Amino acid sequence: MSRVFLCKSLLLTPSLYSAPLTSLKPTLTSASSSSRVHRMATEASSSPSSHTGGDAINPDPTSSSPPASSAIDFLSLCHSLKTTKRAGWVKREVKDPESIADHMYRMGLMALIASDIPGVNRDKCIKIAIVHDIAEAIVGDITPADGVPKAEKNRREQEAIDHMCKLLGGGSIAKEIGELWMEYEGNSSPEAKIVKDFDKVEMILQALEYENGQGKDLDEFFQSTAGKFQTDVGKAWAAEIASRRKKQG
Repeated sequence: MSRVFLCKSLLLTPSLYSAPLTSLKPTLTSASSSSRVHRMATEASSSPSSHTGGDAINPDPTSSSPPASSAIDFLSLCHSLKTTKRAGWVKREVKDPESIADHMYRMGLMALIASDIPGVNRDKCIKIAIVHDIAEAIVGDITPADGVPKAEKNRREQEAIDHMCKLLGGGSIAKEIGELWMEYEGNSSPEAKIVKDFDKVEMILQALEYENGQGKDLDEFFQSTAGKFQTDVGKAWAAEIASRRKKQG
């Protein structure tokens, strides 16, 4: 729309438009200039963005984005991530425990604010944080206390991820979600290793907050993560949390 306004202004204001013409090559006549401006205005007025806001309202039909029906089906399925409480806290009778989505959200913030690390893609870390527990929308939060063998847990979660990716239509976005989840599960990249650490850091930070707010003794969560951090940022943040816990007695 701005191009149309500019072109019309040029046509309607000879004093502004005529000055630059003196510096143009003699072969560029005023008639040809008018024709070109008219053509620009015609193209702009016929552009989808000048009337509808472009791709924001009318997505490119060749895009890899899932159709609206698939997107809403997927998002509705993910609703349970907002309502399912983290099982570890429920078992310890924590009042109003966080949901799976709460946990993943703060992990995403961790990835966002962490210092730059050479060779590590911040955006990828954020994406992995968002999807790493997404299978729990179907299988729930399976903990070691449930007695489910690791192989069986992995099978259930892989089946859930496959279902969710099919629900999205199996396009490139669905494929990316599946690959990010697999990368996290396999601890197979620098980004996955960092997010694995953020998973533990978020848990012990939450444990400290529940200890302070509810008078709980959640030492087992700190013991279960001790010595298991793989990255400098994970170790540094875990040490800061442990230091604060020690000071608070």
